[in-house]
Amino acid sequence: MKKLLIVIAAFVCSNSFAQKQIDKLTYKESQESSVYVNIKNNTEVLEYVTADGSVLKVGDTLIIGTPSGRETNTYGVGAGKAVCGAVAKSKTKSCFANILMGKPWGAGNVMMAMNGTSLNYASADMQGEIVLVAKMKVFHKGSRKKPLRVSVLLGEPNGRAFGINKYMSTQDYEKTVLTGELRALHAPLTREQAIAKLKEAKELFELGLMEKEEFEKIKGEMAKIIMKK
Repeated sequence: MKKLLIVIAAFVCSNSFAQKQIDKLTYKESQESSVYVNIKNNTEVLEYVTADGSVLKVGDTLIIGTPSGRETNTYGVGAGKAVCGAVAKSKTKSCFANILMGKPWGAGNVMMAMNGTSLNYASADMQGEIVLVAKMKVFHKGSRKKPLRVSVLLGEPNGRAFGINKYMSTQDYEKTVLTGELRALHAPLTREQAIAKLKEAKELFELGLMEKEEFEKIKGEMAKIIMKK
């Protein structure tokens, strides 16, 4: 245990000394070897242009989306008349697969990862929470010869904590957005979201709950996204 703490302390200290700051980084740059080989782990980013072209800045507002993971807990219960004693039962519930409670680069999560313990992922009841981008950092997806991922620290708008945790976080922003677990308030719609919105508008129009002019307007806007190559 003592050795583990020493390793963690060394990890945290070495990264703090290596920390630098980038004013702006694009997703394209994070995947280009001529760029990412010159960027160290734990480098802070103030502005990030995502894969879909939207801009993410420190202080921006995001919404926690739908959990994409499943968590199974196994526990023992009294067996009543069973001869073999207690019977193990399992209960599965939804949870987030890409949003952590706490800082991803913090000593607590580092210790859990090194100790082989499952990280503390956000539970399903965090869905719909409004969060702020408190900090963004980049890390290589492996060695320094690998592309970068953007890790985002998420704070509560009024400065309060999420239970016992001051922050939530995601280790890979792009992956978290793709799974629908996190989205920006003004992020452009994906093709799938545009199709869903068009279907909803069509149903409302056919039910007489939407005027034809409004439906045609939505249809034209969604068609541009759906037909875009």
